[in-house]
Amino acid sequence: MQRNGRSQKDQEHGEDGRTTDGRPPALRRWGHFTAARPRLMIWAGILLTVAGLVLAAGAMDRLVLSRFESPGSESVRTRAVLEKEFGEGTPSVLLMVTARQGTVDDAPVAAAARELEEELALRDGVADVASYWSRDGSPTLRGLDGKQALIIARMAGTVTEARTELATISPEFTRDEELFTVRVGGGDEIFRQVAEQSRQDFLRAEMIVFPLVLLLLFAIYRRFAAAALTLGMGLFSVITTLALMHLVTYVTEVSTFAANLALVMGIGLGVDYSLFVINRFREELRSGRPVPEAVAYTVGSAGRTVTFSGLTVLVSLSCLLLFPFPFLRSFAYAGVGTVLTAVFAALVILPAALARLGHRVARKGPTGNSRTPEGWWHRTALRMMRHPLRYGVPALAVLLALAAPVLGLTFGTPDERVLPEGVSSRVVQQEIRDNFAAEEMDAVQVLRRGQPGTAANSAEIEATALALSRVPEVHQVDALTGSYADGARIAEPGAAAERFGHEKDTWYSVVATHEGLNHDVDRLLSDIRETAAGEGPGQVRIGGYPAELSDFRAQLVDRLPLVLGLVLVVTFLVLFLMTGSLLLPAKATLLNALSLGVMFGALVRIFQEGHLSGLLGFTPTGTIEPSIPILMFCVAFGLSMDYEVLMLSRIKEEYDRTGDTLGAVATGLERSGPLITSAAVIMAASFATYASSGVVFLKMLGLGMVAVILVDATLIRAVLVPVLMRLAGRANWWAPKPLRAVHRRWGLSESEPTATETAEAAGATGAAVR
Repeated sequence: MQRNGRSQKDQEHGEDGRTTDGRPPALRRWGHFTAARPRLMIWAGILLTVAGLVLAAGAMDRLVLSRFESPGSESVRTRAVLEKEFGEGTPSVLLMVTARQGTVDDAPVAAAARELEEELALRDGVADVASYWSRDGSPTLRGLDGKQALIIARMAGTVTEARTELATISPEFTRDEELFTVRVGGGDEIFRQVAEQSRQDFLRAEMIVFPLVLLLLFAIYRRFAAAALTLGMGLFSVITTLALMHLVTYVTEVSTFAANLALVMGIGLGVDYSLFVINRFREELRSGRPVPEAVAYTVGSAGRTVTFSGLTVLVSLSCLLLFPFPFLRSFAYAGVGTVLTAVFAALVILPAALARLGHRVARKGPTGNSRTPEGWWHRTALRMMRHPLRYGVPALAVLLALAAPVLGLTFGTPDERVLPEGVSSRVVQQEIRDNFAAEEMDAVQVLRRGQPGTAANSAEIEATALALSRVPEVHQVDALTGSYADGARIAEPGAAAERFGHEKDTWYSVVATHEGLNHDVDRLLSDIRETAAGEGPGQVRIGGYPAELSDFRAQLVDRLPLVLGLVLVVTFLVLFLMTGSLLLPAKATLLNALSLGVMFGALVRIFQEGHLSGLLGFTPTGTIEPSIPILMFCVAFGLSMDYEVLMLSRIKEEYDRTGDTLGAVATGLERSGPLITSAAVIMAASFATYASSGVVFLKMLGLGMVAVILVDATLIRAVLVPVLMRLAGRANWWAPKPLRAVHRRWGLSESEPTATETAEAAGATGAAVR
């Protein structure tokens, strides 16, 4: 229904969208500028791409690896004290020695193993070494059948330096000798191989994604020029994002895994925004505008949508900076970089290229009025709105059923099972699980500050060690006064016990059982802390790999409400500034929560419970490592809002023009639905390349993002959006008068409204839909 009369915004903008001083809106002026200087803009884009290639070429060598640790946490501070005062730390590498004949206690085997230990200790990058033979025959370092024993080591330097050195040490110390075989394992070796696998997956994804996306784009456009141009914008985003990440590495750490996100996000957003801009350019050409004018009007309308969309994705991903972990912050750098470069490409390089190519990217067919679409999306939207409950209730039921498994989500810690079966470090770790009573590498380090580790305090030290050995699921306790198990001393102190003594402090190595580490680690750590605190003077601090993982997870969960709240609030504000409505941002948030629920439900069903694990080639652990789902939330929320902005911009533009809610929804979906579906297919295809990754983290990212993108672009956009807008009626566009004034003052609009303000003024929330 077309309304008569002009709103305040119509008075501020003329019928052609000009402001009261006679100038077109800013983005349209920018469109005129680029259309008039296409060669300058294109050459600027080429120069930026070349410079980006130079920087991007060295980016991967500057990226670093990260451990699952929380900077400044108690466990990290404890590790620093142990290294400084005792020369001890958390071991991260091991050599598993397996005797070919007899046992590891046989004299020839023991002598050769000691030589191997000395050889490892002399290697650059190795801080300290110990073994079954130098630790006085500690039972935790010997296999139950006596045929295997361990040499453990702590690497010096940063995690990147340690794992770089391991890349040389690991193959050299993987041996098949006359007396025994040697295999390399431990946490640093496991995650070194994870990083190595992720690099291979990155290169493989590059080889798959680019030709696949080009084929899909050609199927969408039926024009090679348009397909190549769109892929070119995605490539520009990937290249310049990697270049920006290279520059960021000179200021702070950036994880190697961020490159994987830069690839798929750069391609995805670059293609998304190019699809939207090129489609709008085609519409303007079909309406009869000459090429320069079509470019200007495209940038003035689609450019606004791209800007808002980029802002929502940027806000969502930048919230990862609130986590004090270099690993998660790295994804923020990659995400923000892809948004900035994709928006730059869509608003600067692409319009200039369109001005040069002109009708070579247009659809074949006559020009004319393109404002009366009657395609599948138009008909589907009208059908959904005629029977909202008939279609809406089943769609909602399906989504809730798919999301239901999220109620059983259980966070846990990562282990060697993030790697495929058969990878050397995973095989070593599995043999430790099967043939060793406990894991010495995962010992809990209990530091008692203020209790000197001297013979004068031996009674107090032994009392604490005995008490710790009685804690359920503790296998062995090593201390200055000897080794203990089940409330009794099992070994007298030898030379290895001297490592627990210092003139100011002492510490205890508490080795838990496999069951204790695999189940409720937080409870075990709490029991150990309480027991130690109740047995003597001084301050008790807890360290070791289990404590570091626990502190990491705890700080992650503590920051989560702040991050989620900020993402929701800021994206709500961005959508309000775009729509001037309170209901539409709230509806968008709820629908995105539904699609995210489906994604997390899929993660629980597949990766926690193990459904399809055989087909997908991974081993379920019964839990999910928490940082990856948090990353996926921020990425998926941003992409869902991206599609929401693309869709709402067209719906609102039609409503501003006609004042008819039903017609605006149908027309807006007709114009944005095919684009969103196409963009979703391309984005899903990009992420799907990681579904075949050998690393479970990347497999989770790939499959989870495919699930949320496809659900969001189908059941959410095709069914629930028109249904909810039909049920809300005129309330879709409602906001209190003070907020309407805020929107008029600060909201951005490049369209030429003729009815919105009048509709809002009349907007009784219970009014019937026209």
